Amino acid sequence: MASFRDLLRQTKAEITEVDTAEADRRRQNGGVVLLDVREPDEYDQGAVPGALHIARGNLESNVEGRVPDHDAPIVVYCAGGVRSAFAAKTLQDLGYTDVVSMAGGFSRWKDEGRAWKTPVTLSADQRNRYQRHLLLPEVGVEGQAKLLASKVLLLGAGGLGSPAALYLAAAGVGTIGIIDMDEVDTSNLQRQILHNLDRVGDRKVDSAKKTLTAMNPDVDVVTHDTRLSADNVLDLIAGYDVIIDGADNFPSRYLLNDASVKLGIPVVHGSIFRFEGMVTVFDPRRGPNYRDMVPEPPPAELAPSCAEAGVLGVLPGIIGSIQALEAIKLLLGLGDPLIGRILSYDALEQSFREYKLRLDPTNPVTYENRDRILIAEYEGLCAPHMAH
Repeated sequence: MASFRDLLRQTKAEITEVDTAEADRRRQNGGVVLLDVREPDEYDQGAVPGALHIARGNLESNVEGRVPDHDAPIVVYCAGGVRSAFAAKTLQDLGYTDVVSMAGGFSRWKDEGRAWKTPVTLSADQRNRYQRHLLLPEVGVEGQAKLLASKVLLLGAGGLGSPAALYLAAAGVGTIGIIDMDEVDTSNLQRQILHNLDRVGDRKVDSAKKTLTAMNPDVDVVTHDTRLSADNVLDLIAGYDVIIDGADNFPSRYLLNDASVKLGIPVVHGSIFRFEGMVTVFDPRRGPNYRDMVPEPPPAELAPSCAEAGVLGVLPGIIGSIQALEAIKLLLGLGDPLIGRILSYDALEQSFREYKLRLDPTNPVTYENRDRILIAEYEGLCAPHMAH
């Protein structure tokens, strides 16, 4: 029967080993996957910058989901070079074509004074809670840690704010701010799923905080029981990474737009009407803003509120969920956000349509003009206030 030494000798004869200098050269040249196969507690104490961590015991079941390209160049390392040798052989058996093991492992790497860092870590409870996120190569531990450090502000704890807040809290967005000055009414419960019958008469921000903190104790819910105004808007939105607009009136939308453009904060805008809804992203640094889409508010008879025209209760759940998704994409830098695009949804047809939104050359409210933007209350046509 072969001994461990025999197996190791045989394995090393079937793979390619490189020294730490060559592994570092490949790392600095880029385009290589550095695969750390040590145990989680070893990895948490320090790792090569940019390394992908898959513990040796989970390699066979996880690697193809994390490294789908079987022709990708891979440098495998462990603590001393033994586990990485066996891991390299396993990868070859799985069909990976360009795999090498780093002789000497992380111990030699560190002793030689090469670059290393302490990776972002999550607690055991957080790893369990966000496990499905951690399995996504586009998110992983670093992405989840970024969500936990992010701040999202919701304008409104109503139909759109409710599903958006719930999914942001479930996703682990660390700080969720909520602006609302209303109280829970029975007529809200058909669509505003943050609230319930026991909280009728409570302030909406208080009800929202109870729901969100009960869902995820990682989340800090910051409440603002106030009306958005020219006096407070800049102070309220400053410091947030993304704003979700669930406002139901035009003065608030224009006020939020001009303040967010001035501070350079992206806004995920959503609106609903009867059986239809739409979502778009206004990122003042990269595309159009609300004034490019709606230069001036329409007559009141052409834009009745949900209280006047009604709304199907499920509709804001769909639109608000898309808003939460767009916010997470912005926070993590994922995919193609709805910047310069309007996503329109018709519930009766069960159809989505997309429209291009272009910059209006006559719109003076731009990030380049941010120092000229004056924040003041809006009336009538909500014309922008600009310094000459």
